[in-house]
Amino acid sequence: MMSETERISIADATDLISRALMASGATEAQARPTAVALVSAEAEGQVGHGFSRLEDYAAQVKSGKINTDAAITVTALRPASILINADCGFAYPAIETAISALIPVAKEMGIAVAAVGNSHHCGALSLQVEKLAKAGLIGMMFTNAPKAIAPWGSHQPLFGTNPIAFAAPRKEANPLIIDLSLSKVARGKVMNAKKQGKPIPEGWALDAAGNPTTDAEAALGGTMLPIGDAKGAALALMVEILAAPLTGSAFSYEAGSFFTAEGVRPRVGQTLIAIRPNSDGTGFADRLEELLKSITDLEGTRLPGTRRLAAIKAAEADGLTVPTRYLVAARALASFYKT
Repeated sequence: MMSETERISIADATDLISRALMASGATEAQARPTAVALVSAEAEGQVGHGFSRLEDYAAQVKSGKINTDAAITVTALRPASILINADCGFAYPAIETAISALIPVAKEMGIAVAAVGNSHHCGALSLQVEKLAKAGLIGMMFTNAPKAIAPWGSHQPLFGTNPIAFAAPRKEANPLIIDLSLSKVARGKVMNAKKQGKPIPEGWALDAAGNPTTDAEAALGGTMLPIGDAKGAALALMVEILAAPLTGSAFSYEAGSFFTAEGVRPRVGQTLIAIRPNSDGTGFADRLEELLKSITDLEGTRLPGTRRLAAIKAAEADGLTVPTRYLVAARALASFYKT
């Protein structure tokens, strides 16, 4: 009997996903950063943005929903603002381009914004804002996604789960990372449950009629519940504005699905903001450590991202534990790759 899970090293997982994507039609320049992002998400415990996405990505490459001929362009609109057109290709190469352009501008100007338009699913935002923090910058990121959350008072989806992320550099420690979906859980977790034939916990989602459900398929056809009820729905609207009209991208209710090979392209947007701390002698680094210590000194507390760092450390030491069906599918795709 086949085991439900299998262990694989980070390096082998990255190589496997790269080959699977290239066998499906992606270029190496598209496949490699995408594989790194999926494996990084898997390593930090965000399994809904890891191996579970590979079959969907591959199918969308084959159907043309992901543009493998994408020509990423960069336009400097103002001294501290940058516009990147992902040309309906993979999000990860476009975001890498955005961050590379953003860092030197933010260091020179004190603050800079990069808007990525006509993009695709960008997975765990933590990975991207962490790059900014490791460059000594405070980083923020916003993205919209295909419709999943209803405006408060309705059960008709209009906004995406619209995640946000924040990172701050620290003096002698890993950056502080905050990454959260504006739904109670990321929608990828629901899709992951559906693919594995498992129920979801009550309180995650409503079905199409607006009733609570533990059925993953019914949840995907309904709405995700926002964090903080009406406040979460309002935050989803805020992110929608930052991610769609600011980048020239589709609203969530216009975006094609991240999960299917058919239909219109997603054309979602991502906005990244980078701030150079302590540019006016505020003592940022010392004051940040004072704040964080005041939190950890309290009994029962931990800093956001603590579990993420522990998961990454374990994955680096022992490898990833991945559902066997995902690895079987990845190997089947990769078998068609010709060097």
